[in-house]
Amino acid sequence: MKTNRLYISILALALAAGFTSCDDFLDREPMSTVDPEVYFTQVSQLESYANQLYENILPSHGNWSYGIFGEDSGTDNQTGATANNRFAEGLWKVPNKDDDNWKFEWIYRCNFFLQNVLEKYGTKEDGSENTIMGDLASIKHYIGEIYFLRAYEYFKRYQKYGDFPIITEPLADDMEILRESNKRMPRTEVARFILDDLKKAYDFLSAKEMATTRINKDAALLLRSRVALFEGTWLKSFEGTAFVPNGEGWPGASKDYNKDYQFKSGSIDKEINYFLEQAIADAETISEAYKNDLAENKGLQQSVNDPANPYYDMFAQEDLSGVREVLLWRQYGRGLVTHNVNVAANRGNYMNGVTRAFVNNFLMANGEPVYKHGSYADGDGYYRGDKTIADVRINRDGRLQLFLKEPGQVSILYENIEGNEASMTEPIPNISETNAERGYNTGYALRKGGSFDQKHYANGGGYTAAVCFRATEALLNYMEAYYVRYGNRGGHVDEYWQILRDRAGITGTIDQTISATDMAQEALNDWGAYFAGNVIQDKTLYNIRRERRCELMAEGLRYMDLCRWRAMDQMMTTPYFVEGIHIWGTPMEHWYDDPENGGSKLIADGSDNATMSSRDKSEYVRPYQKNTKQVGYDGFHWHMAHYLTPLPINQFLVTASDGQTIGDSPLYQNPYWPTTADMPAEK
Repeated sequence: MKTNRLYISILALALAAGFTSCDDFLDREPMSTVDPEVYFTQVSQLESYANQLYENILPSHGNWSYGIFGEDSGTDNQTGATANNRFAEGLWKVPNKDDDNWKFEWIYRCNFFLQNVLEKYGTKEDGSENTIMGDLASIKHYIGEIYFLRAYEYFKRYQKYGDFPIITEPLADDMEILRESNKRMPRTEVARFILDDLKKAYDFLSAKEMATTRINKDAALLLRSRVALFEGTWLKSFEGTAFVPNGEGWPGASKDYNKDYQFKSGSIDKEINYFLEQAIADAETISEAYKNDLAENKGLQQSVNDPANPYYDMFAQEDLSGVREVLLWRQYGRGLVTHNVNVAANRGNYMNGVTRAFVNNFLMANGEPVYKHGSYADGDGYYRGDKTIADVRINRDGRLQLFLKEPGQVSILYENIEGNEASMTEPIPNISETNAERGYNTGYALRKGGSFDQKHYANGGGYTAAVCFRATEALLNYMEAYYVRYGNRGGHVDEYWQILRDRAGITGTIDQTISATDMAQEALNDWGAYFAGNVIQDKTLYNIRRERRCELMAEGLRYMDLCRWRAMDQMMTTPYFVEGIHIWGTPMEHWYDDPENGGSKLIADGSDNATMSSRDKSEYVRPYQKNTKQVGYDGFHWHMAHYLTPLPINQFLVTASDGQTIGDSPLYQNPYWPTTADMPAEK
């Protein structure tokens, strides 16, 4: 019985009976009873199998949410209706049972495919031993897709846990085999495994021209650069700590199978360089291929007579096959697979509010930081201050001007009765609304993802495309990896950086921006200005991080970056308060006047019914300081343990030989997390 629990709940070593596809054979017979000798015999079956994994592994828009654009919520960029438990004292606790984090189901399904299909494909690189019916190039392509999908799924797990079991084949229902398979490999080995899978994917995959709705060679190289940059910078940021192999207190050393671990490169410094150099090489290949074909930014379209903006439309149109910058995208269809991104972008982003800190962080159009032109509240004329949303957009980085919504802007250019959930123009942000679907959490909201065509605004029926990977990330990956590796702006760093600044409409030189940077000021607005609790002093590195933050806004990569930079230690000693628009003592306060009752629609008395933080807390909206019952009322706090996710306790028990002795399990807990269920981090 114990073996069955391990077999199913830990490694998911049986395919779910409900895993079906449009293929007739699968519709007749559950995958758990499929005979691979019968099934994996035609190229169409390989394609059907891969199709089922796409929606469960790759980035996509959720059905009733702001989709990918809301995944930066819980960072210094965006914040949700409630504060994330990872920033609260004692609310993130060790789970007792499995959750969606410690999950092997999709890894198993990839392994099931590869074991059976590679056997039929044979060992010859030219496919001369292949016995699968169909076009050989397509057969190879679908094999490449599964390698990519396994790598992507592993990357998700490894970001959460660091050290992780490496499993490459379906496992027999045998207790000893299953226990052995649970050994956590050092994070550097997992990262190398992911890179190796992506190299295999690249070798098997077709070029991008096959279709950007399917995984291709360029997407594999881009993901490779992301993974390598992640591990190289993580090792550098956490060197010597319990979060890297052989660091002080590394829990992996407690197990015999890891205690004598040696880095493949010979030392951690060489290992850091190995990953950074991999990131540079792969990012350069993609950057060189696409640097002259990035979507043009022509400003915010506000009339049918204005030119369309390819950069804006890249995030808000149905078909991205003609957008060269996009390397991989997910397609949606009316009445088939839909989402609510457009409706969210037409409201308050489902309460994924943009923070004041993020708005402040964008440069002026001349390349200078905001604080060079007066205070944040009051500017010298070039910077107008933040007393209205309109003011903060004037003379700013074109990306902020484009995507930050302003009351009165036209939201719908093309009317269509199919879309009944759209406001024609952007209203005054409803910051006192408690309904998460319609409220504005900080007062600042994005229009990113919002189509100008009303037909996309049927509630729950949006069908604009989702960008999974775009080539611009490669330029950013290269810039950071090269600078961290070599400590200078050699290679293509300035070239790629200037391309991004030009598209954002930023004038002035890179050197002028760096010279004007005041790190004490930047630290007020950007967690990325920190390392290990201290403000970084390298202004060039900081501005590379700033560029990444601004270019990749609301694309779901911010928390990943903050973790690998070790950029949240400062909240262990100094609470952080999330803020939004400048509400008190500004014209925006009067947006909420209630003349009929002789007062304000905003209730700021600290009661349970309060809809706004009081002016004695701050002149700015503080979404988590309306009343003392809110998580985050006393600010955001951090624990070192929170850089990684705790393993669930039942995994220790089912992998112990006696089913009850945690120390007998081949697993070990992540740093500073206890091995007792429902307990918070120890440090």
